[in-house]
Amino acid sequence: MKKIWLALAGMLLAFSVSAAQFTDGKQYVTLQKPVAGEPQVMEFFSFFCPHCYQFERVYHVSEAVKKNLPAETKVTKYHVDFLGGDLGPVVTHAWAVAMALGVESKVTAPIFDGIQKTQTITDPASLKETFVKAAGISAGDYDAAWNSFAVKALVAQQQKAASDVNLQGVPAIFVNGKYMVNNGGLDTSSMENFVADYANVVKFLAEKQ
Repeated sequence: MKKIWLALAGMLLAFSVSAAQFTDGKQYVTLQKPVAGEPQVMEFFSFFCPHCYQFERVYHVSEAVKKNLPAETKVTKYHVDFLGGDLGPVVTHAWAVAMALGVESKVTAPIFDGIQKTQTITDPASLKETFVKAAGISAGDYDAAWNSFAVKALVAQQQKAASDVNLQGVPAIFVNGKYMVNNGGLDTSSMENFVADYANVVKFLAEKQ
């Protein structure tokens, strides 16, 4: 029991760093042209990106970020087109389907694994099959969502958001349309320190005026 409490205390300490440790140009970068109207926390990723796979499936950065933010903070994940060749835009469209149907959490791991681990997702048909199995939706519901105006609008929204912040690579997190987390400026001495640093800098930026 003592070990458990010590471990919990260590985790709390890691997430209670001083905001003074975060400086513009090191842990984060202020955008030259702030973008109005974007979600408070906006994450860009690609299912084809090895680093994004590590962020999501190994480091669980997104999960740590969400847990460290107030419940009312809007966190949105956008998929990008510029990786994956011809299948890249197809997966972006499919991610819009996931957003529209509210099944992002159900399909994220299976799509990542299907593309990068098992290589079982190789075309639109196998991608659709993954949705049907993982999200428990019918093929008809998937097709209806795919062709809907709402999903087409979400596709355009993802592409516009990436253009608005002049996105150069993934994974990337932007906060309040003003700041970008500088992945290279965070504590990489251990996976735990990196994840804690990431979660804390996002919270700091979300509260920054």
